[in-house]
Amino acid sequence: MTTQYKNLINGELVDNGQWIDVVNPANEQVIGQVPDCGQADLDKAVAAARAAFPTWKKTSVEERRALFAKMADIIKANSDELMRLLTSEQGKPHMQAGSEIAGCVGMTRALPMLNLEEKITEDSDKRLSRTRRVPVGVVGGIVPWNFPVLMAIQKIVPALLSGCTMVLKPSPFTPLATLRLAELVAGVFPPGVLNIITGGDALGPMLTAHPDIDKITFTGSTATGKRVMESASKDLKRITLELGGNDAAIVLPDADVAKVAEKLFWASFYNAGQVCIAAKRIYIHEDIYDELSGAIAAYAKAVKVGDGAEQGTAIGPIQNKPQYKRVLELIQDAKDKGYKFLAGGDHDPSIPGYFVPVTVLDNPPEDARIVAEEQFGPVMPLMKFSTINEVISRANASDYGLAGSIWTSNPEAAVEVAEQLETGTVWINESMHLAPNAPFAGHKQSGFGAELGEEGLLEFTYPQVITIAREAA
Repeated sequence: MTTQYKNLINGELVDNGQWIDVVNPANEQVIGQVPDCGQADLDKAVAAARAAFPTWKKTSVEERRALFAKMADIIKANSDELMRLLTSEQGKPHMQAGSEIAGCVGMTRALPMLNLEEKITEDSDKRLSRTRRVPVGVVGGIVPWNFPVLMAIQKIVPALLSGCTMVLKPSPFTPLATLRLAELVAGVFPPGVLNIITGGDALGPMLTAHPDIDKITFTGSTATGKRVMESASKDLKRITLELGGNDAAIVLPDADVAKVAEKLFWASFYNAGQVCIAAKRIYIHEDIYDELSGAIAAYAKAVKVGDGAEQGTAIGPIQNKPQYKRVLELIQDAKDKGYKFLAGGDHDPSIPGYFVPVTVLDNPPEDARIVAEEQFGPVMPLMKFSTINEVISRANASDYGLAGSIWTSNPEAAVEVAEQLETGTVWINESMHLAPNAPFAGHKQSGFGAELGEEGLLEFTYPQVITIAREAA
């Protein structure tokens, strides 16, 4: 019998009798069902969050931190179960799923240590003025399918820490581990403080348009982010948007090929390339292009693609059928244009599951779809460059500006290059590292606002200035 998972509304685990099937992308088999919520269910969740807000915002930061400590302990105690459930619904190998759950524990412990201290803006003979931060109110959170549990935690913790209450919507493709987490922590927070509900494509627009939600925090595609922003504008909801990226990796001529080949591979192919901050365009200096491209291709051919639950699997399937079809379409476009493949490029449609072979392309042009678009799959285009100015210009010639990386034997000198990249984050000799105390924010069409760090916490608050005249009325 298929397991049915329930929503968390007002401290209770509930369902509405209408269900969505959740599929394992490795075999296309139904592995669970979750409630298909509509307007009435959403209204209940929002009403619960609104009712809980006046009391929750008055709790002390110390009280909130104590509850997050309990939550972290619960996640850690159930890590193995959550890891296996995450692999079954998302597809990523057990090791990567385990890293995601461990990241949830770490973020749940670290983010509550952030502080928003009051600031004295004037202390003179005439007046005393101070600025404090107050919570926005009820937050609607929308979570993607690539890191479903970690992204949920990165929204839940700062929202609740700030004094807000929340209604969270997981992706309908990957809701199981998040609903299991909801079940585990249902008694940690007061009823209504955290509500988690599931639904199909119609639920997201209902959430962003709901008149009693004060802020939306969304992670997903740029196209959907624009629709979220438009919907939120109707009643001037506050928004945080973490959107798409087409991140460039720049390999300078002094890079050690033997050291960077494997690192670059995983910078691009971790989680089957389904990472907003993955390296999606690899620019390699012409002096080392042949050697490095050959090393990357050789490594790619040795990596096992398969069911994430199987021993030795390094790369799992694409998470869902629509994205699977899109990645195959990009590969077919490259074939139709006559681009050269160094690895992969062929797939067997008779095999169950949404598997795409690890694919490496040799020097496609800048206007190739695989270069100009965010592939979000296991396809890596390698391109030659000649000069620093040229590669900076090519890297910046994108509507996106999420992150980028530089690979070199002289990291200090690479800082000058990093400062010229039009992205929110730049790594030198590493990739995809995010810290709870450092802001994560996109430039251009890669986002609006920030997550993580003090800047991310500020997103859930308003400033309030209180001024006292020294002379009594």
